[in-house]
Amino acid sequence: MGNGGSAVKVCADHQGGINWLSLSPDGQRLLTGSEDGTARLWSTADSQCHGHFQGHESYITFCHLENEAAFTCSADHTIRKWDVVTGQCLAIYRGHTSIVNRILVAKDYLFSGSYDRTARCWSVDKEKQIQEFRGHRNCVLTLAHYSSKDVLEEEEEEEEEEERVSRDLLVTGSTDCTVKVWWVSSGRCYQTLLGHTGAVLCLILDAPNRELFSGSTDYTIRTWNIVTGEQLKVFKEHQGSIICLELVNRHLYSGSADRTVKCWLVDTGERIQTYKAHKHSVSTLKYHAGILFTGSGDACARAFNSRSGVLQKIFRGHKFIINCIQIHNELLYTASHDGTLRIWDIRGICKRNKRRWKKERCAQGRSSQKGSLSRLFNNKVGCMVQQENGEHETVELM
Repeated sequence: MGNGGSAVKVCADHQGGINWLSLSPDGQRLLTGSEDGTARLWSTADSQCHGHFQGHESYITFCHLENEAAFTCSADHTIRKWDVVTGQCLAIYRGHTSIVNRILVAKDYLFSGSYDRTARCWSVDKEKQIQEFRGHRNCVLTLAHYSSKDVLEEEEEEEEEEERVSRDLLVTGSTDCTVKVWWVSSGRCYQTLLGHTGAVLCLILDAPNRELFSGSTDYTIRTWNIVTGEQLKVFKEHQGSIICLELVNRHLYSGSADRTVKCWLVDTGERIQTYKAHKHSVSTLKYHAGILFTGSGDACARAFNSRSGVLQKIFRGHKFIINCIQIHNELLYTASHDGTLRIWDIRGICKRNKRRWKKERCAQGRSSQKGSLSRLFNNKVGCMVQQENGEHETVELM
């Protein structure tokens, strides 16, 4: 096996498609949730299955992994909490009346969104519903959470005393084309963000900059001020639904049903790169060390140079859509609707990218310190570097 993206292992224990893949904060474990109604726990050290969580009465839609506990939600209308050591079900959260399609764990809270048009907040430890957020006219598809102390100055907080004490807010995106912001303590809607004309499929929150990004089936991404609710920008160049978003260093990456990923400068709204080559929708993406990794409905994962947009690697082997990807210790994990978790070695790609980045930095440093005659020479050096890059950035098919 080569070290530039070779398949290390194929884990085929599930009897149905894998809908989600979660990595623990300490990086020691992975959790997969499947159409077979079970979740499995994997060690990143040996890539072996060390837990099999059974109990849901229908397929698992989403999962979330903490260091000591795992959480799964299901089409059986429930959420379950599991002990990662014993595999024991520690809690069952009941209350939703339809498919629970998304969960989020923050502090001591467990949040959930459902096809029953509500989001709910639960006490992680007490197996108790704390709050219900009712107001959407259709399914709640995506969630985000933040604290008002991260975005508000003290003099700006003019809410009720209870809300000032709690300060936690939940953001929900729905197929009713709206985004709503809720006070967790009271369940009251703080803001309704209007502008999308299609279902809101994904949210990314940048609390320090007071910004929220939403992607929709209306082919647009919108930026919002989460304090005032003002719409700041609309990114319009995609020709299909926005399925996934990733925010890195004020660069926004958007994956779409139009078979492309685009990179945008958040501060200006300028689109600076388009990543092509996908033969179906881009279903998931992840940025790592200057490389953009994508998963697609064409059953392939891909690695792009995030700056140049050049395709560096295609990872072949899955039979159906790749629903989720994770990266840890320069291993790429891909989870697919074909029921397998595949592990790929990406050390070679990462090393080549680091060398390329150093060369570019050196070339930039030399050119900035030379006079006009030296600049002419450095331009030639820059061309040679680009030629070297071109030789290394050949596409390898798995």
